[in-house]
Amino acid sequence: MEPCASGSPSPAMSGYAVEQLLATRTVSLFDVACDGACRHKSPEECAQGTHLVFPYRGIFVHHLGEQEAVAEPNQVVFLNTEEGFRVSHPVGGGDACLSLSLSDEMLAELAPKDQLRGPGAVNFSRQRRGVDPRAQALVALLRHGLGRGALEVLGAETLALTLVRRALGERTSHAPAASFGRRKLVDRTKLALATDLGRRWTLAEIAAEIGVSPVYLTQVFQQVEGVPLYRYQLRLRLARALDLLGRCEDLTGLALDLGFSSHSHFSAAFRQAFDRTPAEFQRTVRVRR
Repeated sequence: MEPCASGSPSPAMSGYAVEQLLATRTVSLFDVACDGACRHKSPEECAQGTHLVFPYRGIFVHHLGEQEAVAEPNQVVFLNTEEGFRVSHPVGGGDACLSLSLSDEMLAELAPKDQLRGPGAVNFSRQRRGVDPRAQALVALLRHGLGRGALEVLGAETLALTLVRRALGERTSHAPAASFGRRKLVDRTKLALATDLGRRWTLAEIAAEIGVSPVYLTQVFQQVEGVPLYRYQLRLRLARALDLLGRCEDLTGLALDLGFSSHSHFSAAFRQAFDRTPAEFQRTVRVRR
C-alpha cells in the first residue's frame, strides 16, 4: 500500500486528495490532503520510497512501532523505504502536507551521514526534525508557485533542493532531544495548541492543561524543540498564514483570526520570520511567468 497522509498515496484511497505538483528526474512533489477520519491508528502502511514530508496545515501523529511523533508545520517527517507506519488524528480537521522524494543517490549526497542509519537504502534514523521559518516559506512557495504556474521547472527543482538542504542542515534544523517522557509532554502541549491556533493562551493556561508547572513546561519545551514555547506557537500561526495567503483577500481579517492583535502586528511578525510582508509574499506566488 502507498503511504498514508503524508507520502504519495493512491488517489483511490478514501479520505485523501492528491495532486502531483512536479515530477522530474531530480525530484517529485505531491500535495497530499487527508480528511482526518482516522482518529485512532490507521492500518499499517509502507512507503515505497523515502519521502520528506512537510506538514503545512493541521496535525497528525506518525506511529513507527512503539515510537510516535507529532507532525505539524514546524517539522519535517521522514518516511523510510519499505518501513511500516501508522497515522492517527487526535485533533480534528485533518492535515495537508507537501511530500518530496529524491533518488537514493541524490538524497545520500544531500543528507548528513549522522542522520542516516547506515549502508544500503537511504533511511533516516529519526522520525522527524524541526525546521525553521525559511523552510516553511520554501514549502509555501513551491505549493503556491507550482499550483498557479508561477514557477518554471528549473526554478522549482532548485527550490526543492534548497528545501532539503535546509531541512537537514545542522544550523537550520533541529533534532528532538531529551527523554521519552519529556518528548511526550511536549507532544501533549502541541496537541493542545493545535485545537485553536487563534487562541491567545497564557502560559498558566497551557501548563494547567498539560498538568505541569509553567516553569517546568518552558524548560522542557525549549530542551526538546530548541525554541521557546511562545515562538513555537507564533511559527504555527505564521505557517497557517503561508497556507492561506494564496487565496486570502482580507489580510486584517486573517491576522485577527490567527490571534494577532492587528494587521501591523501580523505584518511585522511575518516580515521578521520570512523577510517579506504578507502582501509581498502574495505578489510573489500570484505572478504568472
